[in-house]
Amino acid sequence: MAWANQSTTRRGRKKSGKSRGLRRLLVVLLVLAAVVALVVLALRIAQRVDVPIPGVPEPEPTEELTQPAHCPDVQLLSIPGTWESSANDDPFNPSANPNSLLLSVTQPLQQQFGAERAEIYTLPYPAQFQRPGGPPEMTYDDSRRAGTDAARDVLAAKHDECWLTSYVLVGFSQGAVIAGDIASEIGNGNGPVPAENVLGVALVADGRRDPEAAPTAGPPVSGIGLEVSLAGFPFLPGATFSGKRSGGFGDLADKTVQICAPNDGICDAPVLTDLLGAIHRLFNDYIQNPVHAMYHTFVIDENGTTTPQWLTQWSTDLINEAPRPAHP
Repeated sequence: MAWANQSTTRRGRKKSGKSRGLRRLLVVLLVLAAVVALVVLALRIAQRVDVPIPGVPEPEPTEELTQPAHCPDVQLLSIPGTWESSANDDPFNPSANPNSLLLSVTQPLQQQFGAERAEIYTLPYPAQFQRPGGPPEMTYDDSRRAGTDAARDVLAAKHDECWLTSYVLVGFSQGAVIAGDIASEIGNGNGPVPAENVLGVALVADGRRDPEAAPTAGPPVSGIGLEVSLAGFPFLPGATFSGKRSGGFGDLADKTVQICAPNDGICDAPVLTDLLGAIHRLFNDYIQNPVHAMYHTFVIDENGTTTPQWLTQWSTDLINEAPRPAHP
């Protein structure tokens, strides 16, 4: 009887062990099923909200970014200096002033690049400066405002239609002030085109030149822009000297270069310590040694590269390296 009881007990234990094993297996299967269900649910949610799941490759884009076939890859906006443009000039074949400095840059570029690769656009604007005792002209403030508005409109119109086009800005003298002001707006997020679409900015003899805002190519100069030197000083009626650009060039600081010849009173004005002495030096340098009108031959480097030659090569390199957006 004792042996029979022991046998019955063993059989009971075996059945109990099998039951526990089945329960464990059932629990494991349920857990696996729950995990699978959660993964499937997560994938479905991710597809709806477009959130990538680790380990799951993202789908390849089905359409390549394109822009209209007539859009250029690059637009180079050239802004001439005072008395080098007119409001009704031809932007693609300017003739207001055949001796304009920047024609020595834009004409070689037009010969080198087709319009589909680079649209070379010379801004038509008044480009005037009312001088005391001179013939009636638009004041510097009005001319600069008209040029700035026109440049903004050109860039905004191109970007609205050709959203993948890249940009190069080049300005001289009053045109450098305009180009620099717009570059500052773009670099600080308030411009007519995104900063990432701008390839480079070159400012020659900028009246608002700030050595801390961007590097200066060529021989070292010790001064600053005339509008910075005499900021707030009532120099001439209708000629407001605006000082430094707020925020500098922002995101375009590394893409901007300044060119200034030593003793050019427009971009190499002294830091004021003696106001009357500074004004005397400015007029003396400008009248006796008109460096501002000599950038055609101003040499930038030890190889004898002149300003137009340097700008042409700089622009060429930017255009050659620019993206090539697809066209439908």
